[in-house]
Amino acid sequence: MTQPFDFDAVVVGAGAVGLACGRALAKRGQTVLVLEREADIGQGVSSRNSEVVHGGLYYPTGSLKARFCVQGRRALWPYLESRKIDHRKCGKLVVATAPDELERLDAILAQARTNDVEGMTQLSVDRVRVLEPELACHGALLSPESGVFDSHGYMLALKGEIEDAGGSVVAATPFEGAEPLPGGGFRVRAGGEAGAELNTRLLVLSAGLGAQEVAAKVEGYPPGNIPARHLGKGVYFRLMGKAPFDRLVYPPPIPGALGTHYRKDLGGQAVFGPDLAFVETEDYSVDPARAQAFEATIRRFWPALPEGALSPDYAGIRPKLHGPGEPQGDFRLDGADVHGLDGLMALFGIESPGLTSSLAIGEAVAQALGLRSAPFEP
Repeated sequence: MTQPFDFDAVVVGAGAVGLACGRALAKRGQTVLVLEREADIGQGVSSRNSEVVHGGLYYPTGSLKARFCVQGRRALWPYLESRKIDHRKCGKLVVATAPDELERLDAILAQARTNDVEGMTQLSVDRVRVLEPELACHGALLSPESGVFDSHGYMLALKGEIEDAGGSVVAATPFEGAEPLPGGGFRVRAGGEAGAELNTRLLVLSAGLGAQEVAAKVEGYPPGNIPARHLGKGVYFRLMGKAPFDRLVYPPPIPGALGTHYRKDLGGQAVFGPDLAFVETEDYSVDPARAQAFEATIRRFWPALPEGALSPDYAGIRPKLHGPGEPQGDFRLDGADVHGLDGLMALFGIESPGLTSSLAIGEAVAQALGLRSAPFEP
């Protein structure tokens, strides 16, 4: 006898990527339920980032990060425009703050072109001064497709699309476990005040920092195929004063991250960060003493930074798949070929550029689950 399903698909996690997965499934005619353990959508990794739309410059050839960043960014700009979500395509300058960094810019430019990033331009010092008179450097790259946007407005739009298609996004409802059903599908246990058990044909795990914990709650998921989790903490400082630059400013990447960068947010204020420190617990405090290290880094490209002008702002923690001194990992979208459970997709290591990549990740998950391709409709 065929097992009746309450939903075609259950998505665990209502961050940007989980909601994008729900949207992609709903676009294909699936009835979708998104479970979120926090009190509202986007309260985890998606709420503590730079809100930057990345161009896709740095990521290794053939990696999921390279592919999804470019595809996601190309889909994201028209999505934001069509839904009147606040955004600003201001462009990004990657700067050499010392002569020995110029070779690194050459390598980044070559990688960006390999990744099919549009419009990349190499700039002389004189040209940089025309664009950003206060910026000090020995040369720069301009990525015109980069910018900033309202990530919460974006997630609200994704949620709205799921609901408009007849689906539901339920907050304060943690995923407590799942077991495969005979003949296919899963029995899902949801907690919270309105705890319930329900049957679904498809299951998508997009739990960010909780990805490993959630996968371990699925009966039959091989423990050896759950990657180790590493927590990469980054803090941000806000400038008390007028923003010095209109464009994003990035130094060359550091091991494991893009490095402490500058952005003018949508409110017109200057924000610097994040740095990177591996931590053992989810601690979101910002040590004011970190300002000294930030000042030293910032003065390499903005010598006019006033003394004592940085104020502690916020911190984010990224779900990394590599630890200190290890090569940076790629996104993982693990299907039945990895864990042996048909109808299940488990996402691991969805850190930067996950926000930029989210629409592309959603499409890839839907297609990996065997659903027909749906054209992008902004």
